[in-house]
Formats: sequence, structure tokens, C-alpha cells
Amino acid sequence: MQIGSDHAMNAMAMGLMNSPYAAMLWNFIQGTLPQYTWDLISQFRLLIIVAGLVIGFLIGLTGVGGGTLLTPALVLLGVPPTVAVGTDLFYGSLTKMVGSYQHWKQGSINWKWVTYLASGSVPAAVLATYLIRYVRLHYGSAESFVKTGLGVVLVLASLATLLNEIYGKRQHRLDNLEGIDPSKFKKRIILLGAAVGFLVGLTSVGSGSLIAVALLMFSGLSYTTIVGTDIAHALLLVTAGAMAHWQIGTVNLPLAANLLIGSLPGVVLGSKLAYHTPGRPLRFAVALLVLAGGLKMV
Repeated sequence: MQIGSDHAMNAMAMGLMNSPYAAMLWNFIQGTLPQYTWDLISQFRLLIIVAGLVIGFLIGLTGVGGGTLLTPALVLLGVPPTVAVGTDLFYGSLTKMVGSYQHWKQGSINWKWVTYLASGSVPAAVLATYLIRYVRLHYGSAESFVKTGLGVVLVLASLATLLNEIYGKRQHRLDNLEGIDPSKFKKRIILLGAAVGFLVGLTSVGSGSLIAVALLMFSGLSYTTIVGTDIAHALLLVTAGAMAHWQIGTVNLPLAANLLIGSLPGVVLGSKLAYHTPGRPLRFAVALLVLAGGLKMV
């Protein structure tokens, strides 16, 4: 009985092995899969991983926004500006998911502010992305256009960071502050979101620094809620920008993977050391460095 069953199983196995589907699967395992795996592994670049480690370390140590540091660093490393912008937005959407979830759990997000800001910023970011595509199609390249815009926004973002440090130091807010009612200033908030969203879609810079200063100066919210609201809005904004850049072909997945490999441990290390280092002077120094880089690009 057992012998007959074994013969039947062997016959079935032989039949499957001789089928065209089995041949396709075997070719995939023997040829396509190893080649695909090797192509993926070969995309890992030590220089980019180290750059991600350093940038992640600075982000964790100083709290300065990732786009402010990452995008110009990629351009300096030879990455085309349009690809640097698209990849940074994709990278930022992944990293901001974690921060948004943490602030959502602790209830430090003002969703009215997020909604009104995103109503303007999300469509404006998509519009800016398609402006890049328009310039590329009609003028052959958008690299110089994006690089100049990046320089201008880096100057604005660095000034915003300095203003945040100066103004934030003087403003003391308790954690139970509710802030102003944003529905009374709905149109202005949407316009603010649109202006920032356009800059972010064009350069990937400003989703955190510019909005943070606006919230700090005008919202009346506690500092913890400002941070949570800023990150939650940035998540919506950079995700929309990343999707639009993906569609026009300016997101480099292997590049983003290399950056994540380096930056995640870098952020953890920098965050741990932040408790033992003077953060404010470091933030001033980084902001001045970004300001100099932005002026050079302009």
C-alpha cells in the first residue's frame, strides 16, 4: 500500500518538474533571483551609509530637521538635486511615521492645526513637484532650477532655526496651554501651509523648521504640542511630496535604504548623547553651517 502511494507521489513530482511552470520557477531561482539579489546588494554604498550615520547623529544630537541637513549633503556627494529632493522626501516620510505615532500616543497633536496646514501644503507640494517635471520636459533639465531653490530655502530654514532658538528661549509655555482657535484664522493658516508646502515639494526642506517657527510665534500652544503638531503635519506633507516625486521618477530606493541603514543608529546615538551635551550652541552652529551652504548654492 505504502509502495503504491510512493510511486504515485514520485510520478506526480516528475510530472510537475516536467511542466513549463516548473521550468520557469527553476530558471527564476537559478538565474533571476540571484542576479536581483546581487543587484540589490551592490547598491549599498559605504559612503552614503556613513553620511546617513553622521546626519542621523546630528539630527538626534541637535534636533535640526533632516531635510535641512540631508538634501544639501546628498547634493554635495554628487546626487542630482531632483533625486536628492525626492529621495529625502521618501526617507522623511518613513522616519516621521515613528515620531507621529509617539506624539499621537501621548496626545500632543493639535489636529485642527494639522488639518488646516495640510489643506494648503499637500496640494502645493504636489504642484511644486509637477513644476519640476514641467521644467525638465521643456528645458531639458531641472537640476539648476532645483539647486537654486534649495539654496534659497536653506537660507530661510537656517534663519528660522536661529529664530526658533532665540524666540523659543524667551517664550515659556506650560504644557496645559490650549492655544488660539485655528478656525478663526483658517484662510491664513491654509495659505501658510500652501507656501511651505510649495517650498517642500520643490526642495524637501522646511516641513519642520518653517512650520515650527510659525506655530511657536502664533499658535499659543505648549511646546510639546507644537513639536507633535509639526511632526504630524510634516508626515502628511512629505508623504504627499514623496508620492508625487515617485511618480515623476526622482525617488532612488537603494539610496534611501543606504541612508536608513546609517541614520537610524545615528539618531539613537545622537539622542542619547544629547542629554550630556549643550544642545543650544550646537543648534546655532549647525544652523550657521546650513546658512553658509545655502548662500553658496544661491
